[in-house]
Order: sequence, then C-alpha cells, then structure tokens
Amino acid sequence: IGTHRLLSDQVQFKDLGLVVVDEEQRFGVEHKEALKKMRTNVDVLAMSATPIPRTLEMSLTGIRETSTLATAPEERHPVLTSVGPYSDQQVTAAIRRELMREGQVFYVHNRVTTIDKVAKRIAELVPEARIAVAHGKMSEARLEQIMVDFWERKFDVLVSTTIIETGLDIANANTLIVEDAHRYGLSQLHQLRGRVGRGRERAYAYFLYDPQKPLGEVALERLKAVATHNELGAGMQLAMKDLEI
Repeated sequence: IGTHRLLSDQVQFKDLGLVVVDEEQRFGVEHKEALKKMRTNVDVLAMSATPIPRTLEMSLTGIRETSTLATAPEERHPVLTSVGPYSDQQVTAAIRRELMREGQVFYVHNRVTTIDKVAKRIAELVPEARIAVAHGKMSEARLEQIMVDFWERKFDVLVSTTIIETGLDIANANTLIVEDAHRYGLSQLHQLRGRVGRGRERAYAYFLYDPQKPLGEVALERLKAVATHNELGAGMQLAMKDLEI
C-alpha cells in the first residue's frame, strides 16, 4: 500500500499481478501514463466516486470495463443539500443546530491567506464554538495533530481548505459549509459532501456563493446538479452531468 510513488521506475516488483488505484480522479496524466504501460501485463482496478470526463468517456465507449456499486452501507441517509447565497444568519443557524446535537462542522474556505480571518468571523458569529484551522501550508506534524484533535472532539468547527476532500472519516461531523461553492467542479463538490453523513445521523451540506457576484451559466449548472443529485451513490449521475457540461 503506498502513494503514486509506487508507479515510479525506482520501485521494482518481483511478480506484480494487480494494481488497485483508489481515488483515480486525483491522479495526473503522468501517473495515468505509467498505469497505461502496466496494463499489458498487469490487471488494473481503478476506483472513483466521481470519475473525470475522460475516464467516463472511455467507459461509455467500451475502452474500459465498468462496474457500478450503487448500494450504500446500511443505515446511511442522503445528505440534505442546500445551495444559495451566503448569509451570516444561515451559517450561524447551521452551526448552532449541529452543536445542539453535539455534532461537528466542516467549514471550507479555500484561500490560505484569508482563512484565519474567516475562522475569526465564525468565532464572532458562534462564540460558544471551539474552532480549529487546517490547511496544506502547515507542517505535517501540526496538521496531523489538528486532525487528531478534531477526531477526538476537542474542536467543534474545522475551518479548512479542500485538504479535507478525501481520506477523512469522522462520523460525528455531519454539517458541511462551503464558501464560494461556484468555484468548484462537480467532482470536488461531491467529494466534499462525502465528508459528512458517514454515520447514522442525518447530514447537511450548504454550498454557498457570494450574493454580490452574478453566477456564470456553467457554475449555475454545476450547483443545480449537486443540489438535485443528492441521493446515495449519486457520483455516476454527477460524473455524467460533468461530461455534459
């Protein structure tokens, strides 16, 4: 088990028969070319909740064999998804509702330069909330400690960049708030929404945009799609819509 470093020429396998690629949409062209070279001698199983348009097109044209896992784990509920203009009142209400049931909140702001200012604003809106900040410019040790502390419920709200997009499984975090949601692709929005609703509790996702700035047609289509397709296992429908857009 390893990162994409396993695809480099520096790693030699004695008798490689199967390569399993998780979160394939996060791999770049260089890594996919390395996988393509392997395919002549090795079986490759690539997995993605939201395949990128190029991968999906290969599946639809029969270049790749495709299987779809459409059944969600037991006792999971669809994430109730709301799309709309940002307002302090809505953010405050959403966070307080989660705190009332002793849950936790992911708040996504994807600019490192202003993320501390956003955390301060949330602290003013909800003074009772314990708030932490996480982003990729932090040291690995510091970032890991913050994630562990959040998992251990030492914080109520994690204000972060899209660093939380994959790999986190925190069942007690069931509210997601995303600022400037119109700037994200469909795949990212769906992956972010997948951070909540991983337990038995009903989860909520709020995709917010700046009310002072008009939305472009493509951004509007993306937000409509993510709001419409909120059922469990909606990744394929969203990937198809992404291909269409």
